[in-house]
Amino acid sequence: MENWLKKQAQLNPKKTALILEHSDFTFSELDDSVQLYASKLSTYGVKRHDRIAIFIANTFNGYIAILALQQLGAEIVFLNTRLSKDELGFQLRDSNAKFCLLDDGADLTEATQVDFPQVKISETLSLTSNKSYQPVEEFNNDDVTSIMYTSGTSGRPKGVLQTFGNHFYSAIGTSLNFGISYRDSWVLAVPLFHISGFSIAMRSLIYGIGVYLIPKFDETYINKILINERASIISLVPTMLKRLLNNLAPKQKYNSNFRCVLLGGGPIDNWTLLRCNMLAIPVIQSYGMTETASNVVALNNRDAERKVGSSGQALFPVQLRITQQNPEGIGEIEVKAPNVAKSYLNMPELFKQRMTDDQYFKTGDIGYLDDEGFLFVKGRKDDMIISGGENIYPEEVENIYSKIKGIIGITILGKRDETWGQIPIAYVILDDDAYLTGEDLIEYGRDHMAHYKVPKEFRQIDHFPQTSSGKILRRKMHGMVYKLL
Repeated sequence: MENWLKKQAQLNPKKTALILEHSDFTFSELDDSVQLYASKLSTYGVKRHDRIAIFIANTFNGYIAILALQQLGAEIVFLNTRLSKDELGFQLRDSNAKFCLLDDGADLTEATQVDFPQVKISETLSLTSNKSYQPVEEFNNDDVTSIMYTSGTSGRPKGVLQTFGNHFYSAIGTSLNFGISYRDSWVLAVPLFHISGFSIAMRSLIYGIGVYLIPKFDETYINKILINERASIISLVPTMLKRLLNNLAPKQKYNSNFRCVLLGGGPIDNWTLLRCNMLAIPVIQSYGMTETASNVVALNNRDAERKVGSSGQALFPVQLRITQQNPEGIGEIEVKAPNVAKSYLNMPELFKQRMTDDQYFKTGDIGYLDDEGFLFVKGRKDDMIISGGENIYPEEVENIYSKIKGIIGITILGKRDETWGQIPIAYVILDDDAYLTGEDLIEYGRDHMAHYKVPKEFRQIDHFPQTSSGKILRRKMHGMVYKLL
């Protein structure tokens, strides 16, 4: 396909492409800024297919640098700024990046304790333009444009190779589901270094719509945009949505052009969904992952009430199936779509193991499809507990207990047992003023679910071990100090 940014600058030169707090850029102006920066960046000898790491927040310079690297045909290695020094060091070595671009104020050596070539984005701006620079003319579907590392909840992080074709078909699936039009603009409040954030930047280039770039999550500032501006879509995770709702004043409504919240990162609870309905805030729940270049399943707001707990139906380019089903129809979720990633960096054999002979990707998640094709995700395959031959899905149990006042967080794990093979136990974080005993919680569980699903122990802890992206590291929990309730 023709270079996406150049194409939009040609088709929609005066259309707003990027909206910042104090300034807006049309596609023509954005293209001029990106091309100028790319020409300067090219003086470092960046060539097509070179890997360049990038360590940025949601800044204007970071946004420009990402698009400039695409103009040079480089493969962008996105580094999560919240990673530990060991994690960052591993990803830099594993990716074999030529150098790393950094925002002002960032110090990669300090962050990683690794001596690695680094270039400040602002320093590049003072360089003389390279007169021989030419942007790439075409974005080839099979060319890798981005590399993002999985969070490593079940082991070593894997560098996911995402192609231009992956991002294009992900955008097409979302467009067909949402009915994107030229009137739309997307609020980018999630990190650019995550697939949820980067995919918004790519959709802007493919759809020709504007992006509100939010430097950090500030619910007052974001609500101001959603109320007073023409923003129509925002991507959020459940905790962000709750913060926005809690910040709204009584009777405040979002602008007349606002269409929906695209929600990822986990299911929404019924109370939050009810609040959204009362405030006329449509919510589209979704399911996706780094390996699928964002969402592959989405639940429209019109189906949300009758399909509570579902992630929705497969988007148009996506095929979905459940394999190795138990008698209840629950099994592994497999996906076949043009937005499934190309491979894992340095681990092609591992990726091949996750692909079936007929090219379905094994997600590692467990769930089921109802008779209308709506997907219900039960959790990770590795997290499933088998007790006395019965399957227990931790997420199902956690959702039931999370409704109890006083429980801030709960995680269910399996513990080895000579009689049953495994038994479920619970790690909980409680409010300071909560008074809940293990006996109370066991009794509550027996009133709301099958007895074999009820945790046999409730262990109180003060925090959950997490990855930099907020996913719980279940494998580290058994070694934690706890108080038995």
